[in-house]
Formats: sequence, structure tokens, C-alpha cells
Amino acid sequence: MSETDVAIEMEAEFAAKAKYRDPPPALLLDTSELKKWCLYRALIAEFMATLIFLYVSIATVIGYKNQSMAEACTGVGFLGVAWSFGATIFILVYCTSGISGGHINPAVTFGLFVGRKLSLVRTLLYIVAQCLGAICGVGIVKGIMKHPYNSLGGGANEVSTGYTIGGALAAEIVGTFILVYTVFSATDPKRTACDCPFVPVLLPLPIGFAVFVVHLATIPITGTGINPARSLGAAVLYNQHAAWKDHWIFWVGPLIGATVAALYHKLVLRG
Repeated sequence: MSETDVAIEMEAEFAAKAKYRDPPPALLLDTSELKKWCLYRALIAEFMATLIFLYVSIATVIGYKNQSMAEACTGVGFLGVAWSFGATIFILVYCTSGISGGHINPAVTFGLFVGRKLSLVRTLLYIVAQCLGAICGVGIVKGIMKHPYNSLGGGANEVSTGYTIGGALAAEIVGTFILVYTVFSATDPKRTACDCPFVPVLLPLPIGFAVFVVHLATIPITGTGINPARSLGAAVLYNQHAAWKDHWIFWVGPLIGATVAALYHKLVLRG
């Protein structure tokens, strides 16, 4: 390729960026979506993806806690738990992003709603589908691993000994901010429209890594929520006082973190 061709190609790329316009914000109440099959297909995708995510992740958590039992190799270790969560999200986002957006997390869905990427109707239905999928996924784990599930805490999120309620809430806010900020950056339509063609294919990778590193940081504090559906599913099936005592943290923290991330991306980075 000659220097002239390179210059022409670069000029065309800059022109495309200059002409780029953001897609219009989603309607607040778009009831017309209720008549479209694509919405229900997306709900099924979110339900199944969250079910699979909770099955894999909670089973891994139970295996990790089982490590202290007589058989030393029955668990995957601290790092394995973080990898399990991050890798499963990477796989499921890759599989479902073209159908539902691959949220698999009410906090992500709420953040996209705050950023005017989703209507209120789709937001509420997504969150219901995700929570139902989470409950079913944990239910499968409980059915398969009933004794270790009941004796090892059911994978429920709790504030660890030595940490305050405020510290746990802050950890959930910051952890969810990192995740949702990564989601907004990785899926920015301006980036996917103007950068190399591999960006849409690779977008699940930073999201999965964000989940991985946040788990490394916050497992010792709260067991890492950053996903209200994950916390709800485990709490419903375990259904003990310890699981419900501070459960509000795992909704309030992620929703605050998602809101801050959405506003930061919209008003500061793209403002």
C-alpha cells in the first residue's frame, strides 16, 4: 500500500469519526416493545445466561469452601473462584450480547437505563428474568450438592468478620462502578463504529476481566456481590438469617455504583 493510499484511508477514518452521531436515547416508556418477539427472546436469553452463571459460580464457591474438608483437593482455591466468575461472564456475554446485550446482572441493566440505553419496560423485565434465572441456577446447585450447600453457607453474600457495614457497602459501590464503567467503555457505540473490526468480538474480554479483578479485591470483604441477582438467588435458596441480615447492601451498593458509572461515562467522558 502506497503512502497516498494510507493517507486516504486515514482521512476517511477521521471523516467517519467526525460524522459519527450517537444513537437517540431510549424512550422511557416504550410499550411497543411488548409486541415484539425480540424482547421475549432477549428475556429468555437473560434468564438462561443468569441461570448458567449462578450454577457455575455458586458450585465453584461451594467447592472452594469445601477445601477445608478432609480431601484437600476438593476446592479450587481463592483464585479459582475469581476466575470462575470472570470466565463465565466472558463466555456468557460473548454468547448473548447479540441477543439481549448480555447483561446477566440487574446492576448493569440499571446502569444502562440511567444512561438512556434501555427503556423502563425492558429494564424491569430484564431484572425480573435475571432474578428468576439466578434463583433457578442456585436451586440446581442445591439439588446436586445439598449437604455441602447447606453446611457451607450456600454461597450467600455476607459481610465478613472484621469489616463494617459501611466498608462492605463501599466495596460493593466501588466494585460495581468498575464493572459498569467497563461495560460502558467496552460497548461504546462510537468505539465499535470507528475502531478496528475486532472490537465487537473482543468486548466480552474486558468485562470478564473486570469481574475477575473485582472478585480478587472484594471476596474477603463481602464474598463479592456486584450483582443483585447473584446475591438474591443465593439468599433465597439458603434462606438463613445470615444471608438476609445485610442483604440490602447487595442491592443498594451495586445500584449506586452503576448509577455513578453511568453518569460518569455520560456526563464526563462523553459530555
